[in-house]
Amino acid sequence: MEESAISEASFCLQKITITDYSKDDYQYEEVPADDEFSLQEDDEDLSKALQTIQEQTEDAHILALQSVLTSEKSVSEIPEAMDDFFCNFLVRLGMSRTLDCFQTEWYELIERGAFTAKDVGLVPTVYTQNQQLQAENMCLRKDLDNYKLAANKAKETFLKMQKERDFHRMHHKRVVQEKNRLICDIKRLKAHYASYEPVLKQLTEKYQTTLRQKMLTSLERDRAVGQVTGLQATLHNLESGYAVQSPVTKAGHECERKKGLEGPTQKALQEARQQKMLDAERSSYGPVKDSAKIGKRYPKDSEFPVDTQANSFLARAKECTQPLKSGEYKLGNTLKVHDLPVSCGTQLVTSSGDATVRIWDLSKGGCILTLQGHAQAVWDCSWHSCGDFVASASMDSTSKIWDVNSERCRYTLRGHKDSVNSIEFLLFSNMVLTSSADKTLSLWDARTGFRVHTFYGHLHSCNHATFNMKGDTIASCDSRGMLKLWDIRQSVPIMSIDAGPRPANQAAFDYSGRAMAVASGDGSVKVLYLELGQLSSLRGHSEEEVHSVAFDHKAGRLLSGGADGTLCLWT
Repeated sequence: MEESAISEASFCLQKITITDYSKDDYQYEEVPADDEFSLQEDDEDLSKALQTIQEQTEDAHILALQSVLTSEKSVSEIPEAMDDFFCNFLVRLGMSRTLDCFQTEWYELIERGAFTAKDVGLVPTVYTQNQQLQAENMCLRKDLDNYKLAANKAKETFLKMQKERDFHRMHHKRVVQEKNRLICDIKRLKAHYASYEPVLKQLTEKYQTTLRQKMLTSLERDRAVGQVTGLQATLHNLESGYAVQSPVTKAGHECERKKGLEGPTQKALQEARQQKMLDAERSSYGPVKDSAKIGKRYPKDSEFPVDTQANSFLARAKECTQPLKSGEYKLGNTLKVHDLPVSCGTQLVTSSGDATVRIWDLSKGGCILTLQGHAQAVWDCSWHSCGDFVASASMDSTSKIWDVNSERCRYTLRGHKDSVNSIEFLLFSNMVLTSSADKTLSLWDARTGFRVHTFYGHLHSCNHATFNMKGDTIASCDSRGMLKLWDIRQSVPIMSIDAGPRPANQAAFDYSGRAMAVASGDGSVKVLYLELGQLSSLRGHSEEEVHSVAFDHKAGRLLSGGADGTLCLWT
């Protein structure tokens, strides 16, 4: 209605009658050709005017629509028509057939004119308000049901939390009671322990003292027995008119096999071995039950020798010349023997990074036995003086005692907490010395596999430890170049020398025990004179590390092997 009003206000239709004046006598002037351009300009002005009128009409139409949209009544507030009301009602109830019948009959009656304008007018607002109120009522009921459910859940949760609170409160009271009781028990135990602590300390001191005395007595007894045995043999040979026989040694081992120097203990041991061999041979022909017992005993196992053997090298040590003074060792020769670093090793037994220990026969020119059992690389190995046993030290924090005859591991020495870097048998004894990356040294009894004593004092990983010829002093070196000397009877360090800061890889005593050589990581060999307390450095290798050192039996020569693949002979 508003649009039609706007259009009627903008345009009006007029009827104009044009009469024919052709018969008049009016004289028209001829328009010259130059005026065509002016006519064209008039036509353009007329088209512009028409376009302006259309634009104004469109602007008025837009303003009218904006006024309708911004009126106080919204579209949703316009009353609904009767037919729309009925149609929406039937659609909401899902009465599709009734809707079709209604629409057909309704529009037929409207076309016939059977309804007046009042009948087909708008629905009263009361019905619309009732519908709105009904819809709001349904929504409120749904909200009320949801709130009731939420309230019930909250009530259940609240009751559950109350029960849990009561349970935790009771549990807390019980825990507090137990805590108080435990505190009382701990106080009572502390008082009880404090009463026993002096006794335990006294017993520990007695045990350490007894252990030291036992080791000292054992060493002195072994030394005395060896000297007595040697004197008896010498006397017997002198009386019979023969010279002292030289010891018969096994290839690669340092064990005396003298039949003429056997005492009662050696004879008894040999008789026991022969009796065991006879029993084993007899049982091999007996029933299956006896042979099974022999198999469990490992008849090929070697017997550990008794600690009564004399150290024949002590006599040579007495013959050693006085070690040279500081600075008198000079490089005599350098031998290029390997392309890779030179490490330590023995004549017939070798250890390897493949976690094996191999025994080689130089006469056959090959490996005759491979011992497997370590989980990681084997750093060091050592022969027993009798030649029947080999000790090995591994990166897996264990050491092993191997029986060469039965080709098996007799004992696994467990106790170190880190890699075991070196191992060594005390000459003519069953004592084993190990050094470890856990900063400790340990003494072990190879016959039982038990640890006898542990030496504490290093602050860094111990790389190597060794005995002197007498067996009463231990030398050890660590990864920061610290060298320590230990009295085996007192179990305390008697000297500490700083040869760092580079690592000290190996230490070696000369036969007299008055000088030491240390393989250093700075490419030098350091010589320590114990009586003077003086440390000197020998340089002949390149800047790479020196891995191993060794004295000859007269301390006149010193050998060193380095990471540059060379051997240096110092004279």
